[in-house]
Amino acid sequence: MQNLQTIMETLSGWVWGPYMLVLLVGTGVFLSFRLLFLQFRLLPFAFKQVFGRHDKAHTHEGDISHFAALMTALSATIGTGNIAGVATACVLGGPGAVFWMWITALFGMATKYGEGVLAVKYRINNEKGQMSGGPMYYIERGLKLKWLALLFAFFGTVASFGIGSSVQSNTVALAVQNSMGVSTWITGIVITLFSALVILGGIKSIAKASSIIVPIMAVGYVLGGLAIILSNIDLVLPALKLIFVDAFTGDAVAGGAIGAVIRYGVARGVFSNEAGMGSAPIAAAAAKTDHPVRQGLVSMTGTFIDTIIVCSITGIVLVMGYIVAGNSFGQETGAVLTTRIFDQLLPGIGGWVVTLGIIFFAYSTILGWCYYGEKCASYLLGEKFVLPYRIIYIITVFIGTIATLDLVWLFADTFNGLMAVPNLIALLLLSSVIVKETKDFIDKRKTGELY
Repeated sequence: MQNLQTIMETLSGWVWGPYMLVLLVGTGVFLSFRLLFLQFRLLPFAFKQVFGRHDKAHTHEGDISHFAALMTALSATIGTGNIAGVATACVLGGPGAVFWMWITALFGMATKYGEGVLAVKYRINNEKGQMSGGPMYYIERGLKLKWLALLFAFFGTVASFGIGSSVQSNTVALAVQNSMGVSTWITGIVITLFSALVILGGIKSIAKASSIIVPIMAVGYVLGGLAIILSNIDLVLPALKLIFVDAFTGDAVAGGAIGAVIRYGVARGVFSNEAGMGSAPIAAAAAKTDHPVRQGLVSMTGTFIDTIIVCSITGIVLVMGYIVAGNSFGQETGAVLTTRIFDQLLPGIGGWVVTLGIIFFAYSTILGWCYYGEKCASYLLGEKFVLPYRIIYIITVFIGTIATLDLVWLFADTFNGLMAVPNLIALLLLSSVIVKETKDFIDKRKTGELY
């Protein structure tokens, strides 16, 4: 077992090493230039697609609305990385890591846009009359590389049982035990039952639950963070200045290691918003839409919400706490550090903001990742395997609350990273399709053919 763990640690280090990070961010940079930085030009229009009223949307092909598709994707994306991941980046890379998280997200929006466009462009109606799409379909139908599509689906299925279910439920169980003294197995029963009630209903049930949970949890967490920022307004400018200065000096890291600042900022940014990982387009493919670009625009707002809004709240508050402590994060890291600083800067309430955030962020991730894993599993083994997959997934939710997951986490983290390889290959090779669809959408809007 120790040998297996050593092998997985080595593999994980390679998968999430500098080459992968360069490929992930580089794809976003490449697409940004090819699309003439569409993520900035059309961002207001993109948000209008998410929150605006579309009278004819119910007649479009698809299973769920643009908003529901985005919330399903965000349910899996907004997770413990927004709390624990940002803290880890700040501790290992210094306050400047927050800046590189922002840069990663801004280019990642172009990647998410491309994923959404291809997801709808190459989606299919499955034998149940539902939409199926994502990297496995645009790899198979766009690149004609069935073996690469199968590889992505395999990676996604394996990753879902860790990163989506057991690791998330384990995080919730430990958070509840530390905050409320409740035994992990009791939390396990509760979260497993709540997960089963939603998961067994399929995508429409998951989308409905996500459309309620995600806005409430995100707004609640952001409001809690804003309360800290406004009540310590004198620390905001020093914190922002430190973030920008340290991003290019690395003074907060031992030896002024600017490479560590960039590496951990980029790594945690990618881990948080999942741009390029290939997970979110699986949910995007289910959207009711009249054109692939419309859903691509909706998809890219997810990266903005996840990193530019939610992660920024965590990062700014953490750096404010760093300044108060005399330019030190102390000995803690992860969610423990975030909880302490939130509670320190907003006594009595701040700690609960983080604890409740962890619970709901992790629960929503369980729901969203079940859909991802289900689609990957059904691509590999057929629609008949959907129900058995859901049952196995639900069982792993409970196991996660009572088991030690060091090895499971390594497997999940590694396979989650491996998902990106075939997806990024497809994005780069199909970039001309993304550009062509974008031009078609813009032209049709100019002529009034599309609203």
